[in-house]
Amino acid sequence: MPDPQPLRFVIQEHHARSHHFDLRLEKDGVFKSWAVPKGVPEEQGVKRLALQVEDHDLAFGDFEGQLPPGEYGAGSIRIWDRGNYTPLEWTAHRIVFEAHGKIMVGRYTLIRFERGGPREWLLMKSRAVPATQ
Repeated sequence: MPDPQPLRFVIQEHHARSHHFDLRLEKDGVFKSWAVPKGVPEEQGVKRLALQVEDHDLAFGDFEGQLPPGEYGAGSIRIWDRGNYTPLEWTAHRIVFEAHGKIMVGRYTLIRFERGGPREWLLMKSRAVPATQ
């Protein structure tokens, strides 16, 4: 039996009504997506608000260009980083994954923000857990 295809992630820098970054994780044939207003944390201990948005088609992960005025998300989009990821935990309230990109490298955690609304998550770079021997 062949190995399954690796799961992809992409981060798109999006200049729309407000400048933000879109984190997209491939799952179940779509990109699960979050808008991250202040960008992906590159250091441990930094927490960033991540607003869950609608799922996107996998083909959108390759998109760079301009979305015309009047369309949802109108503005310019460029790929900031992309790569593969390994899901370590995926529940309704917590997602832990290992990112293998050029910029986004290491373990990251998305945690549903308890006091926020149903779309609000916190994104943070996590400390890697050493493998047991």
